[in-house]
Amino acid sequence: MAKKPKAAPTRKAKAGRTDRKKTPRTSVWRRLFWLARFAAIALIWLAVAGFAILAFYAYDLPDVEALESPKAGPALTLLAEDGSTVAHFGRYFTGSVPLSDMPPYLPIALLATEDRRFYSHFGVDPIGLLRAALANYRAGRVVQGGSTITQQLAKNLYLSPERTVRRKIQEVVLALWLEVKYTKDEILALYLNRVYFGAGAYGVGAAAARYFDKDVGELTLGEAAMLAGLVKAPSRYAPTSDLALARARAEQVLANMVDAGFISDADAKRGDARRIKLSAPRDVTRNTRYFADWIVDELADYISTTDDDLVIVTTLDPAMQRAAEAAVAATLGESGKKQAIGQGALLAMTPDGAVRAMVGGRDYAASSYNRAVSARRQPGSAFKLFVYTAALENGMRPSDRVVDGPISIDGWKPKNYRGDYKGEMTLKESFSQSVNTVAVQLSERAGRKNVIDAAERLGIRSELRNHPSIALGTSEVSLLELTAAYGTVAADGRAVLPFGIVEIRGAESGRVLYRRRGSGLGRVVDRRIDDQLRDMLRSVIVSGTGRGADPGRPAAGKTGTSQDFRDAWFIGFTPELVAGVWFGNDDASPMKNVTGGGAPARTWGRFVRAALEGKPVHDFDAGPLLADGGGDGDWRESIWQTIRSAIDSAISGGGNAAGSGSAGSGSRTAPANRPAPSDFPADNRR
Repeated sequence: MAKKPKAAPTRKAKAGRTDRKKTPRTSVWRRLFWLARFAAIALIWLAVAGFAILAFYAYDLPDVEALESPKAGPALTLLAEDGSTVAHFGRYFTGSVPLSDMPPYLPIALLATEDRRFYSHFGVDPIGLLRAALANYRAGRVVQGGSTITQQLAKNLYLSPERTVRRKIQEVVLALWLEVKYTKDEILALYLNRVYFGAGAYGVGAAAARYFDKDVGELTLGEAAMLAGLVKAPSRYAPTSDLALARARAEQVLANMVDAGFISDADAKRGDARRIKLSAPRDVTRNTRYFADWIVDELADYISTTDDDLVIVTTLDPAMQRAAEAAVAATLGESGKKQAIGQGALLAMTPDGAVRAMVGGRDYAASSYNRAVSARRQPGSAFKLFVYTAALENGMRPSDRVVDGPISIDGWKPKNYRGDYKGEMTLKESFSQSVNTVAVQLSERAGRKNVIDAAERLGIRSELRNHPSIALGTSEVSLLELTAAYGTVAADGRAVLPFGIVEIRGAESGRVLYRRRGSGLGRVVDRRIDDQLRDMLRSVIVSGTGRGADPGRPAAGKTGTSQDFRDAWFIGFTPELVAGVWFGNDDASPMKNVTGGGAPARTWGRFVRAALEGKPVHDFDAGPLLADGGGDGDWRESIWQTIRSAIDSAISGGGNAAGSGSAGSGSRTAPANRPAPSDFPADNRR
């Protein structure tokens, strides 16, 4: 009988031992322990990373000690040919002014406008940033900035306006360091003594002297508000650029001070910005700034970048400048309202291209846009010089007979100023009487490409459209280039490059960085043809449309009137002087029957008589010789002259690197809302 297997022995539990299960409380504490351990490690690594990032962005931070000895960019002093001061640009710094020497309403005007929480934040204002972000979001555009005064001071330490994430982080780091190193009052004083106030003024002391000819402590509440309003956009709000806009900005600052509780409504009324008056520089006329702006804009073509203060000797003749300003002002005063003439410009140069006078508009304080240099307008019949140049170069003569009669080119039927036709006449007569139909015939016969070539050789750099109406001046040009082109005829057919700089030297060292040695461009028009052109231009003043320009001495010139009397010109010369005059409106609205033979011709004659008063009278045949000489060969010789000129310029110290910064205050952009010119002119061009 089989044995029954034994059952597996069972283990008896020991006395006092029971199975334990993990409770929820134990699990929570263990998790908290590991979480705290991880957080500690993460914080350590974050701290290491933070210090590494801080070191990365801070290693090349600028020295904050530079704040205590501020120095702005290089100063530019422009001198006229007689040594008198034309203008002063760039650094205008009178030294640091302690906060205690400033009127109390100057700092609070700045705080009310730029940083009301200045004494509450630590250099960066998170509340201000959120408020600015919300305001910008609601407006759909940037209407507020979140930078504190400390951040703006930090930004001021950098020489270049770089806009990168790295630069922004560095500015924040620097702002935090400034808050540690300086007190709030010290930061505010440093800011007011470094910030740019426009018109070349760095620091509140320079601004008070530049705009009001006062010490800082003498500023009124309204003047302080005006200065505080400039720091946001000094070029735009500078009172020398737009006094009305600067006054409106000052009124806003006063309103901000009331809103912040810094002053009362009665105080704000006493600070009425409408009563603020500027102190103009004593040694220059206001409109000389048109010339000064042009010079500084051209400076980069002459020398490389430098930190040294510079003295620039220019070609400006103060007496001629005053005569030019008086001539334009007189015409605008006599005929401005009556004939709806809003603006005028005048440019004068010697036949070698040295610019002696420049008027870029009615009033520089109202508008710094230079209509003598930057504006491009239709020259009308003043462009016919190039048509007749091309015709003479293609074999025609001033005595050749032409017919003034109806013509049609591709459906376009040009007409004369008075709508009549004179029949057969000489080429010279058609020019002096500014006959449109003959000019168009000559342009088509000589070839429009040859007309454009002639214009470009004589000095026109603007784009010229190859269209039948080019003969009547439908392509826009500037007064500067058109006057220089006529100067080529005055210069015996030698190309003229307008210039305004004679010498550039270091203000302290006296070292000459550039000295002019002549243009050397050579002949671009054959001597015989140049003589014929000059004779035809003389007939315009003697018996043609330009009789009103007669200055009482030998002179030559041409009238120009664009479509619907939108532009009126007179460009002419004597043996000693070349000058151009333009009148019109910035929005190209029509004037009232203003032709080139009217207001421009009278202004030209008035200016030339005053500019040359007391000087010997020369005829063209016996005129003074040009300083830069030139050969009598074919105009193609000019290419060799150009090469020699480039070599001379290099030897003289000229360069092509960037020059100084902004020359002046205010908007110098072209006025808006001007209609595009038409290729098909009306019948009133003359």
